[in-house]
Amino acid sequence: MDTTPASLLQRLRQSAAADAWVRFVKLYTPLLFYWARRLGLSHQDAADLVQDVFTTLVQKLPAFQYDRNKGFRNWLRIVLRNRWRDILRRKTPVNAGDGEVALDELPAAEDPDAFGEAEYRQHLVQRALELMQAEFPPRMWKACWEHLVNDRPAAEVAAELGISPGTVYVAKARVLGRLRQELEGMLD
Repeated sequence: MDTTPASLLQRLRQSAAADAWVRFVKLYTPLLFYWARRLGLSHQDAADLVQDVFTTLVQKLPAFQYDRNKGFRNWLRIVLRNRWRDILRRKTPVNAGDGEVALDELPAAEDPDAFGEAEYRQHLVQRALELMQAEFPPRMWKACWEHLVNDRPAAEVAAELGISPGTVYVAKARVLGRLRQELEGMLD
């Protein structure tokens, strides 16, 4: 698929872009679920929150304007946090005097420890790679993976796969280039 995240976000703004929504859901469901679980929610409550977030995104994305200074991830975190707070408000009255958690005591959406910056980046890269793997011939993918991830010399990988070392470098460049496209604007 030749969709970059910037164009993916643009396509999500169009109601008929079902393939863009499928891509977006595949990319972000595990991350949203992870964030929801980090909030201390049960598996079922986390799944409900993620579904609620996607419902909100269907409504909000047509008006969403991408701002590199604020970043998409932060906006997505805020949407999740707001939906979570709405659910808390509906479930129980928030009264710090009765032992309930006051909304002021909840971690702020901007708190980097609340969602784990490193975990976010790691998850997004891993998920993008999983989705991208099908876009490359198996030998090209393996050449890149062995050289880049497993830190094996290009000559060794090339000999094992029956290709030239230059082909290993080309595979690496193509996969990394595609990864940059896939994650453009999403790691800021």
